[in-house]
Amino acid sequence: MESFDYVIVGAGSAGSVLANRLSEDGKATVCVLEAGPRDWHPFIHIPAGFMYTLVDPKVNWLYTSEPSEWTGGRRIAAPRGKTLGGSSSINGHIYNRGQRLDFDGWAQRGNRGWGYADVLPYFRRSERRIADGADGTFRGREGNLPITDLEWRDPLCEAFIEGAVEMGIPRNPDYNGTQQAGVSYVQRIIRNGRRVSAARGYLHPAMKRPNLTVRTNVHATSIVLEGKKAVGVRYRKGGRDGQPVEVRARREVILSGGAVNSPQLLQLSGIGPAPLLQSLGIPVLHELPGVGENLRDHYAPRFVARVKNAETINEKSHGLRLAGEIMKYFVSRKGILALNPTLIYVFWKSDEHIDNYDLQLTFTPASYKEGVQSRLDDYPGMTIASWQQRPDSIGYVRSKSADPFVHPIIQPNYLAAESDRRVLLAGMKLARRLLGSRPLSKYYDREEFPGAQAQSDDELLAAAKQRGTTTFHLMGTCRMAPDTDPTAVVDDQLRVRGIEGLRVVDASIMPTMPSANLNASVLMIAEKAADMIRNRPALEATTLAE
Repeated sequence: MESFDYVIVGAGSAGSVLANRLSEDGKATVCVLEAGPRDWHPFIHIPAGFMYTLVDPKVNWLYTSEPSEWTGGRRIAAPRGKTLGGSSSINGHIYNRGQRLDFDGWAQRGNRGWGYADVLPYFRRSERRIADGADGTFRGREGNLPITDLEWRDPLCEAFIEGAVEMGIPRNPDYNGTQQAGVSYVQRIIRNGRRVSAARGYLHPAMKRPNLTVRTNVHATSIVLEGKKAVGVRYRKGGRDGQPVEVRARREVILSGGAVNSPQLLQLSGIGPAPLLQSLGIPVLHELPGVGENLRDHYAPRFVARVKNAETINEKSHGLRLAGEIMKYFVSRKGILALNPTLIYVFWKSDEHIDNYDLQLTFTPASYKEGVQSRLDDYPGMTIASWQQRPDSIGYVRSKSADPFVHPIIQPNYLAAESDRRVLLAGMKLARRLLGSRPLSKYYDREEFPGAQAQSDDELLAAAKQRGTTTFHLMGTCRMAPDTDPTAVVDDQLRVRGIEGLRVVDASIMPTMPSANLNASVLMIAEKAADMIRNRPALEATTLAE
């Protein structure tokens, strides 16, 4: 039986950061267990390859959520990365941190050391901001991941931004800087036309070290407990029929499987809500009611309009035009293959009387069949999505079986909270006004979905039911919170409550949803956790102007 100082379950964004940081002194031995293969697939590294990795079972768990009232009884795809780099190898490449109040809210809930001033140094540590004039107070220059600005420009994008400005939404040169509000082209984790996943930025450089072992195609089946102490992990190599193996951890076991896999592995190991475990025939080794609860995700309906007088990505993605784009990419690393699914962001308010920016909207000069981002439509189109930044609707992840190879139940309860429906309606109405702005008028042909006939609040919500979908931001299922919170799973050092030698480090520990895509925050969480695990002093909090 092999033993290491640290055993990390999951080689995604958090696991890749931890593998690098925990092994960098050359002394501690680290073993990383990844259920998927190596990140060799070429579509991982080509930015537009997300259209294929979103539906590829070789690199994607291909989870689906349960039907619910506000999805019209539909199951919604819930893609999760299953390869080195995890979801950072299949996501939309976006770098978006969120707002100051998000993290100050974490600290105000009793999570010491997680306010914005505390976490900002860890955001900076992970990033290598490649842009002129980046503010050193907010942006890092020497991190592992290059953060670049989208260089693509076309008439539709320019007209969209101009329309937003005419409506009173200002241009924002850096939505990860002093404030998030405004309209701008995206910042992304792409360099020279290639995706830079957490595996490329953190894990691969560290894999040259003799004290780091990375095992792929190994499926963790349970945490090994001795009383109330985690001492190792059991896994099977190559699938259900593979040989069972146990690897021991002398110091800690660290779960970095994400908002679905981490709570599922805890539950399979007898750590979680007693009634659930008992119903599945799993011995209750440590009752922890919050495991798998507090699930949240962003839910977005998309407006689609037919375009005239301009080319869109749709026309460039077929026949000889596509062949030309492929050649352009391999010669210059430019063109539509170098693009991510979203090109422009808008951060704004659902109500002018509120103090925070609770809406996020995205624009791209392309349209997709039934809103599914892996299938471009046949006509020239443009798409705008909108969602509630900090959803109040709460769901859960629960094991369906004691069999670790059976996908768990994922129920986000999209739009169950009335507040989410109210904010979403404001976002949908703003999206429609943006599509109807004066600068876009010469390109706007007609609204394809939901169509001009959808005008009332009920009709718009019916459209959201019909075709709304995830924005791939599952979080919160191993919530960080003080003991007084009955849903607490980890403390503010990310230690599983009541179990020695076990931490969770991934998006599942987030107490509440950041007003952002999640990857940037997961990288920050892992950078901060690495210092905690090594008993190093936290980076000095940033002094910020009030």
